[in-house]
Amino acid sequence: MRPGEERPVEGGACAGVSELELRKLRAAERIDKAAERLGALSRAIWSEPELAYEEHRAHGVLTRFFECEPPAASWSVQPHYHLDTAFRAEWGPPGVGAAPRPLQLGFLCEYDALPGIGHACGHNLIAEVGAAAALGVKGALESLPGPPPPVKVIVLGTPAEEDGGGKIDLIEAGAFKNLDVVFMAHPSQENAAYLPDVAEHDVTVKYYGKASHAAAYPWEGVNALDAAVLAYNNLSVLRQQMKPTWRVHGIIKSGGVKPNIIPSYSELIYYFRAPSMKELPVLTKKAEDCFRAAALATGCTVEIKGGAHDYYNVLPNKSLWKAYIENGKKLGIEFISEDAMLNGSSGSTDFGNVTFVVPGIHPYFYIGSDALNHTEQYTEAAGSQEAQFYTLRTAKALAMTALDVIFKPELLQRIKEDFKLKLQEEEFLNTVE
Repeated sequence: MRPGEERPVEGGACAGVSELELRKLRAAERIDKAAERLGALSRAIWSEPELAYEEHRAHGVLTRFFECEPPAASWSVQPHYHLDTAFRAEWGPPGVGAAPRPLQLGFLCEYDALPGIGHACGHNLIAEVGAAAALGVKGALESLPGPPPPVKVIVLGTPAEEDGGGKIDLIEAGAFKNLDVVFMAHPSQENAAYLPDVAEHDVTVKYYGKASHAAAYPWEGVNALDAAVLAYNNLSVLRQQMKPTWRVHGIIKSGGVKPNIIPSYSELIYYFRAPSMKELPVLTKKAEDCFRAAALATGCTVEIKGGAHDYYNVLPNKSLWKAYIENGKKLGIEFISEDAMLNGSSGSTDFGNVTFVVPGIHPYFYIGSDALNHTEQYTEAAGSQEAQFYTLRTAKALAMTALDVIFKPELLQRIKEDFKLKLQEEEFLNTVE
C-alpha cells in the first residue's frame, strides 16, 4: 500500500477494515506477543537502578534485547552510541536506504534512576514503551503482503535525563539528524497527550569567606554561611515579584564544618524554571542579582556557575497529539481535557530540546497508581505488574500513531507545519535550519 491509500480488506473477519487499521491491529498483536520479554526488560532495569551516565547494566539489557529480537540480526545495533551508555538500534524493510529517502521515525528510551529512591520517575517503563512501540511498528510493516513503504525505525537509548541531559549531548553529536518524527511516553498519574514541560536552568553558587574562631575573635572572619542564608532569603523575598508560572527551588549543600569556626565556604544548588526559553533568562538574571547582593552584604566573594545544559520547554505539536488521542481512545485510554492538559503543571525534560530540532510527542500515561512521581510509592508502582497493562497500551497507541505518520502524508505535512510555527513563536527557527 502506498502512503495515503486506505484500501479496504476484502473477505474474512476483517472485511471492511482499511489496510492501515489492519496494520494497527498487527502492531498491537506484535506488542502483545512480546509482552513477557518487554516486562522482563523493564524489571531488569527497575531492579538495579543506575544514576545518570552510569546506566551500564540498563544499556547492556537494552542492546541485548534488540540484538536477540527474532529473527536474528533484524536490528542493526550500535552500543555506546556517542555516549558510553547510549545506543542506537535500527530496522528497515529490505531494500530501504536507496532513493527515495526513507522516512525515519525515532523511538526514545530513558533508563536512569534517582539517587536514593530508584526508579521513582518510572524510566524503566519509558524504556519499555520505546522498545515496545518500535517492535509494534516493525511488526505492522512486516505483516501484510506488498512492498513496504520506505521507512526506517530507529530506537535511541538516551541516558541521563534526570541529571545532565543526555539527549542534549546526543543532539550536539548529530544523533537526531535526519529523524523526521520522534516518539516517547512518560509515566504519570493521568493520561495526557501533552503537558507543558517548562524550560530549566540550574546553577551552583559558591561563597568564599574567611575562617576565624567564632567565640574568641569572630570579627576577623567573613561568614560564607551568612552569604548563603542571605541568598536563600533574597530569593524568598523575590517570589513576591515572580510570575505565577516561574519556579525557583534550591538547597544549601555546604554551610560549614563546626559551630566554633566561622564558615569560610558555602555552596548552594538552585533550579530556575519558566514556561519558555524566552522568559528563562529574565528569571535567571533576577536570581543571580540576589546571589551577588548576598556576597556584597557579607564581604564574601561569589562564584556562579551554570549547568552544562539548559532544558528547553517542550513544544506542543497539536497535529501529532490529536492523532495520538484518536488512537489512544480506540484502546480505551481516557484522557484529561485539553484545558487541563494545556494548563496543567509539570516539570522539565531534555526532550524539550529535542522538540526544537525535530517534531515529537511526549505524552504522559497512568500506570495504575495515584502515587506521585519522585516518591518511594511511585518507585513501587513503576515496578508493579499492574503497570504493565498501561505501559503496553501506551506503546500500542504510539505505534498506531507512528503508522498514521507513515501512511498519511497529509498528517506528516501538518506535523511539520506545526513544528515550524512553534519554532517561529519561540524565535528559534533560524537556529535549527
